[in-house]
Amino acid sequence: MAAQVGSGDYKFERVPSWPNMPKYWEMGLASDGAVNSKNEVHIFSRGLHPVTIWDTDGNFISSWGEGTFSANPHGIYIAPNDNVWLVDRDYHIATEYSPAGKELRTLGEKLAPSPSFQGMPFNMPSGIAVAPNGELFASDGYGGHRVHKFSADGELLHSWGMEGSGEGTFKLLHNIWVDSRSRVFIADRENDLIQIFDADGNFLEQWDDVVRPGSMVMLDDIVYVIESGPQGGISIFDLDHNLLSSWRSNEPQEGSIIGGHGICVDLDGNIYVTEIGNGA
Repeated sequence: MAAQVGSGDYKFERVPSWPNMPKYWEMGLASDGAVNSKNEVHIFSRGLHPVTIWDTDGNFISSWGEGTFSANPHGIYIAPNDNVWLVDRDYHIATEYSPAGKELRTLGEKLAPSPSFQGMPFNMPSGIAVAPNGELFASDGYGGHRVHKFSADGELLHSWGMEGSGEGTFKLLHNIWVDSRSRVFIADRENDLIQIFDADGNFLEQWDDVVRPGSMVMLDDIVYVIESGPQGGISIFDLDHNLLSSWRSNEPQEGSIIGGHGICVDLDGNIYVTEIGNGA
């Protein structure tokens, strides 16, 4: 019997050997995941089949995106209309696709990074999220150290942030999410923080009880945070920062979450963690 983790209303049991890989396939380094309205799990990986789609039992449905991305694709976000946003760190772009994988539009210019000191998108971006009003927020994580706000049509409206360790500055914006209150959450991994802003970039608060937060996902106003490193694990909060459940690995062992990079939750509340290793 698999060990249980978590506490209270948020207890989980590890499912070994998920998913059921097609014969002769390898997943590659799994960077991030997302779930659509059909409860289909999308995994964005650094392999021959970058976008793979599975049912919740781990059975293969389809794949797309072969030959499209750099060696370091990074973030995935599925919008309410089930369109798929994919962020390619090394190509310096965020691209929207139809559910079937048809390219719809791209923010940024492929292989044309913005100089870091100019503060324009993008320089090694990490993630993107859609606000309740349709506006887009992107984390320009590795090179830009900024958040970029776009209109629903893709027009750049505002940017904020710089490299640092104080409020409103970032060491590594590793991913981004927008909650039901239109607050922008940043997983500032190397500062061990989740920083929270209003939609205009004004600093609201920060959560400092997380360890190297790689990403977060929200379902029914519950925040699931993936934490990486030797004490990696998962913490679950409500929107007011009340801790609902948490588990971490005090030392590496079988089943430990060490290289947690991305996280998603299906419509039944099951958690999926993508692991890729430290520093990516």
